[in-house]
Amino acid sequence: MKYLTLDYIKAHSRIDYDCEDDLIEQYGEAAEETILDLINRSYEDLVETYGKVPARIRQATFELADHLIQHRAPVEQVSLSSTPYNFDLMLKSFIVL
Repeated sequence: MKYLTLDYIKAHSRIDYDCEDDLIEQYGEAAEETILDLINRSYEDLVETYGKVPARIRQATFELADHLIQHRAPVEQVSLSSTPYNFDLMLKSFIVL
């Protein structure tokens, strides 16, 4: 992972066990890649432009990682779930067209 850490993901998702750390890291990496693809920017570009990855991008990435952890199957029987609207709101101004 380039800007998330396992400890922060686990704190955000309130995970207090270690048996799935490798899997949680995989979700974190997937979330980072997805966000960077979505905004059409690289990690290096964000650091060069803002000095670090902006808080809204980090927060959106935490939310996506948590969503992936909590909803591991593509479809759930109980309900369908998508990322919240605030996810789009946090990223909108960083998108490069």
